[in-house]
Amino acid sequence: MPLVVVGISVLVLLLLMTRMKLNGFAALLLVAVGVAVVQGIPVADIPDILSDGIGGQVGDTMLTIGLGAMVGRVMGDSGAAQRIAGKLLDAFGPRWVQVAMVVTSMLIGVTMFYEVAFIIIVPIAFTLVRVTGANLLWVGLPMSIALSTMHSFLPPHPGPTAVAATFHASVGLTLFYGLFIAVPAGAFIALLWPRLPFVKAMSPSIPKGLVSEGEFTDEEMPGLGWSLFVALFPVVLIAGAAVTDMAVSGETPFLHTVAFIGSAPIALLLALILAIWAFGPRIGRSLSDVSSSCSSAAQAMAMILLVIGAGGAFKNVLVEGGISDYIKDVTDSWSISPIILAWLVAVILRVALGSATVAVVTASGVVLPMLAGSGVSPEMMVLAVSCGSIAFSHVNDPGFWLFKEYFNLSVVQAIKVRTSYTTVLAVLGLAGVLAGEWALGVLGM
Repeated sequence: MPLVVVGISVLVLLLLMTRMKLNGFAALLLVAVGVAVVQGIPVADIPDILSDGIGGQVGDTMLTIGLGAMVGRVMGDSGAAQRIAGKLLDAFGPRWVQVAMVVTSMLIGVTMFYEVAFIIIVPIAFTLVRVTGANLLWVGLPMSIALSTMHSFLPPHPGPTAVAATFHASVGLTLFYGLFIAVPAGAFIALLWPRLPFVKAMSPSIPKGLVSEGEFTDEEMPGLGWSLFVALFPVVLIAGAAVTDMAVSGETPFLHTVAFIGSAPIALLLALILAIWAFGPRIGRSLSDVSSSCSSAAQAMAMILLVIGAGGAFKNVLVEGGISDYIKDVTDSWSISPIILAWLVAVILRVALGSATVAVVTASGVVLPMLAGSGVSPEMMVLAVSCGSIAFSHVNDPGFWLFKEYFNLSVVQAIKVRTSYTTVLAVLGLAGVLAGEWALGVLGM
């Protein structure tokens, strides 16, 4: 049974990494090969499947993570990150630093991919940890939870947007309804989870090489205006492209240009060029100093990218093994509420495959025939599928490894923290969707 294979593979992976202390990159590749053999994939095809999985995952994330890490390190080594962190502390106070991270993350995360927003904001979180002496998870976890919620629940992120097209739902209405679910659910979990005893017991250190170790005097740091301008520059470009895409239809050179500039790699490349000048020659730092900051960030990212790539290989083996088709065949005959079925199918696919995008696309195809004549709001169906796809993030999810590596956690610790919060968010999301569908019925909408 394919789901049994998935369960055993996860247990083997945990054994290799926890008991045998095998490197995550090697362990993921070894388990991926084993799963491919058990699933009956021809041996001759396995290397290509692994390469495609690694290439697809690293191709999607390397530019974003690499450029984002360089921007963050340049800002950290110049004192710009400390300037922003200090102003956040002045505005909110040390007691409300988590609220500052939630507000910042939700505003930025509405239109930005989880990975992109994470890379942009995490240097600020690291600096806040160093300045305040707080636990890394106390500051960083609210950021991650808020970003996860925005990315998984709401368009224009790719999963919800693809499902909206399948269900012929209004993207604008889906976003409007989704905000009423995502904001309170995300804020509640973001502020609750760092206070749980099993989370407070963890005390990870900031990974070396990703943030400046020095502290700056007020005179040494660049001004707040330039610091914020560089930090928000890629956010404005990416958000502007997303809003333009939603508001304007057609094919014109202008729209293509906006889409190009607003793509994450190009926006971050432009931000890096701006950061090199603004926090280099403009304030008297030599280009060689700035180049050293970029090199330090790249070296620190090497193992993180390898592990994320291996996670992509594991995911691709599961997809090629036909597990999504098996789950689709099993759930086709279930006779339950379309909203609950949509959520359940997305959850099962997420657990089995790790890919939220594959989960939402497949789940929407399973429940689409049930939508016609059901009287269920297509926008609520989109949200049901989308919030189901966040559940049970674990070792076959490349985002899990990004979270683990940046917060310097063991595999078991990352499962305790990330797998638990993503699952609770999915359950709260389902409750919110059911309540929203009931409210729409009462209002006759």
